[in-house]
Amino acid sequence: MAEEVRAPLGGVIASVLVEVGAKVAEEDELLVIEALKMENLVYAPCAGTIKEIKVKVGDKVGDDDVMVVIE
Repeated sequence: MAEEVRAPLGGVIASVLVEVGAKVAEEDELLVIEALKMENLVYAPCAGTIKEIKVKVGDKVGDDDVMVVIE
């Protein structure tokens, strides 16, 4: 079953640290969101393979937007 990684807060995507097809372990770093002049790391909630990345550097995200899908 696919797991959606959602934005924990609104901000701008500062960097994407994974690519489609990459294997990740639980708690691996996936993205960096810049909000209020601070960088916030987003971690994998589970182990799996990156199926889809729905954001790119510079994109604005809101609370709870889907950013990555892990299968």
